[in-house]
Amino acid sequence: MKSRRKRVEVIVELIKSQCISSQEELANKLAERGYSVTQATLSRDLKMLHTTKVPTDRGTYVYILPDSNSLKDKLLAAGQLDMNANYQSGFISLVFSGDIAVIKTRNGYAPGLAYDIDISNCPEILGTIAGANTIFAVLKEGLTPEQKLEVMGKFVPLKHYIPPF
Repeated sequence: MKSRRKRVEVIVELIKSQCISSQEELANKLAERGYSVTQATLSRDLKMLHTTKVPTDRGTYVYILPDSNSLKDKLLAAGQLDMNANYQSGFISLVFSGDIAVIKTRNGYAPGLAYDIDISNCPEILGTIAGANTIFAVLKEGLTPEQKLEVMGKFVPLKHYIPPF
């Protein structure tokens, strides 16, 4: 009997290296490697790993891990990437309203990016609330506009920053 830890390591490797679009597909790939799992077990493993299913520009979905930067490489390898699209964590834009940063993402990307922000334990960010395509990040009071940009620049490309009018 193979251990859960080893099975989870294989799941991480599969998700990072291939475009896995369903639990059934993942279960089949695991079976090819000698891991027979039920749907319930696989679901628990995916939840424990904080995986997210995100849409591609081709109308399909793929699993990603919250700390994974390999989505663009996976989509390129599978021929599913529109080179004109923005695939950096699905990020679209950043605006500020007082001490709240409002981050827009492609549908389905916000939870993973919010998770990355939360686990960074950045002292200037008190916490996040994520929907499907929007994140509210609450920043510490008293930060200058430049400091806010510097903090958020750790997580999103600032070329998409929309300055206030």
